[in-house]
Amino acid sequence: MQTTHLLILIGYLVAMVAIGIYFSRASKVRTGDDFMFAGRRLPRVVLIGTLLATWVGSGTIIGGANFAYSYGPFAALIFFAGTPVGIVVLYFAAAKLRGLSRYTVPELLEIRFGAGVRMVGAVAILLAYVGITAYQFTGGGYIVSLVTPLSSSQGTIVVALLVTFLAFSGGLFSVAWTDFLSALVILFSLLVSVPIVLSLVGSDFLSRLPEASRTLSGGLSGMQLLGYFLPLLLLILADQNLYQRLTAARDEGTARKSTAGFFLSSFLIFVPVAILASAASILLPRLEDPDTAVLSLASQGLIPSVVGGLLLAGALAFIITTATSFMLSVGGNMLYDFYVRYARKDTPDRSRLWLHRLAVLVVAILAYVIGQFFPTVLELQVYSYTVYGVAITPAVLAVLFWPRATTVGALASMIVGTGSLLIWEFALDQPMEWNAVIVALPLSVLSLIVGSLLTKPRRVAVPEETA
Repeated sequence: MQTTHLLILIGYLVAMVAIGIYFSRASKVRTGDDFMFAGRRLPRVVLIGTLLATWVGSGTIIGGANFAYSYGPFAALIFFAGTPVGIVVLYFAAAKLRGLSRYTVPELLEIRFGAGVRMVGAVAILLAYVGITAYQFTGGGYIVSLVTPLSSSQGTIVVALLVTFLAFSGGLFSVAWTDFLSALVILFSLLVSVPIVLSLVGSDFLSRLPEASRTLSGGLSGMQLLGYFLPLLLLILADQNLYQRLTAARDEGTARKSTAGFFLSSFLIFVPVAILASAASILLPRLEDPDTAVLSLASQGLIPSVVGGLLLAGALAFIITTATSFMLSVGGNMLYDFYVRYARKDTPDRSRLWLHRLAVLVVAILAYVIGQFFPTVLELQVYSYTVYGVAITPAVLAVLFWPRATTVGALASMIVGTGSLLIWEFALDQPMEWNAVIVALPLSVLSLIVGSLLTKPRRVAVPEETA
């Protein structure tokens, strides 16, 4: 434990709490829309920061680092490549998403496919997003344990409490501005760390890597590598968090330009992570937990203390802000897709604010419990992404790009995709060590196409901008 690291981490967490308190004031958060969409008045630079910080969290700093440490930098770049590919698709959908201005992805699905699809979609998102929140808690616990005397399990509790406070207090206002601050810190610390670490490794960086890690596949088969690439791509294509950020833009032009900024800045995150984690396999060859590959470079003094402290603080901040985003998002599902839609449609706006906050507390408890059942962040990451990718993404893309899709096709896609995933993952225990997405995604897409071609689409006009 380094005193400098601890002081920087404490200072950063105090700053995040201060931002949360500032934006929790009644003058900032007066309505449910303020809580969910920050009043739809986020500046472009803040929107870019919150898009980046929402997407980059424990799955990148912890799970992605594990992958790069284990399989090398080239395979890691393939693993991460789903991010820029998906952002390109989002760029063309950004203006339309801002114009539709929906609270949740299931609400978007209902416009096209009806209430039944919305319900199934909401359940699938609940399962996936609670899992994603869970591994943010776990990843944050790792960082706290590296910097303080606390164990990783105790650190997980600390992170869970802080995340819950930030999500509960100011909603998207506090989340977006802490995201922006975190993006600046992590970008600076990663970019400064790369040349420092490479100088320690030497000019023979690639030749010092294990033989398999010097190959494009990292020693994985093509199907295994595809099984890691697809979940990331599928999640970003229809990620409710990112859709809600684009809805919070001031206008459609801001939404599209912010997506372009998101695309460019994403390379400044995952390329350094791939390099640093691969270098850690040389500098720290007997690391007990590959999840901490990048973080251990800082905690073990291989990076100067100030830069290392900023790296640890920025990584924890990214994890915290990602978790708050997912908690806020899935809390919106509980409120708008279940309570408002089926129990009380005339819920006053002020009541929606407090019900959303209550839902955030429920999500926090569920996420903490689920996180105890998965041994690594990478394992929980791939599972959660796949649930979302096979159950939600095909139907959402059909809403945006395929007018011929029908209700029967969407339902079949969700049910078959999720069912095949669960069978492959748990009943069959991953035959041939293929991730479930290899089987579940083709079945989901095929069900969507066949079900749609055999039935007639609903004649429902998609409404124009509502906000």
